[in-house]
Amino acid sequence: MERRKSKTRETIESLIIAALIALFVRSFFIQAYKIPSGSMEPTLLIGDHLLVNRLSYVAKIPVLDTVILTLGKPKRGDIVVFRYPADPSKDFIKRVIATEGETVEIKDKIIYINGKGTPDSWGRYKDSSIVPGIFSPKDNMKPVTVPKDACFVMGDNRDNSADSRFWGFVKKEHLVGKALILYFSWDSDSESFLNYIRWSRIGWLIK
Repeated sequence: MERRKSKTRETIESLIIAALIALFVRSFFIQAYKIPSGSMEPTLLIGDHLLVNRLSYVAKIPVLDTVILTLGKPKRGDIVVFRYPADPSKDFIKRVIATEGETVEIKDKIIYINGKGTPDSWGRYKDSSIVPGIFSPKDNMKPVTVPKDACFVMGDNRDNSADSRFWGFVKKEHLVGKALILYFSWDSDSESFLNYIRWSRIGWLIK
């Protein structure tokens, strides 16, 4: 009887320890994230599951989400997960287009950094029409300078992304981390059950 209780206790203790380790790792090192929308297509698809390095830029106190240490700064081209500034309870994922001190401007879908047209191999445009800036900053945006400890982000799906063009900059305290790798991808719209899993995407390093 005592031996059976001992084994049961050992199992429970092992589960508790495993749960605590998982919580610790998730809080400080790695976070799983699922792509819920098409704003980063074709780079990231709806149903992609990825891992995020929480120590790419900042270290935070779990639960309080307070920055205690700066470990790095986002660079142009980084794909970052962050708390949506208008509602920090939501996580967003976008690509860094400009960093602190840089001036961003958009003219007829072309991005200008510090007054110079910038190569944009990441951006995809499905809508060839141009929206004047007086109606929307989607295709034409007046120059804005990125403040200290912030970055300007956009979705790769330029015509279908709510990003810095519309709601402003991502500040350091809102950063969660840098996207690392796709560990799973699920296509719920596939007509074939065998194709529900996008096997070819599993293990992709995110760029």
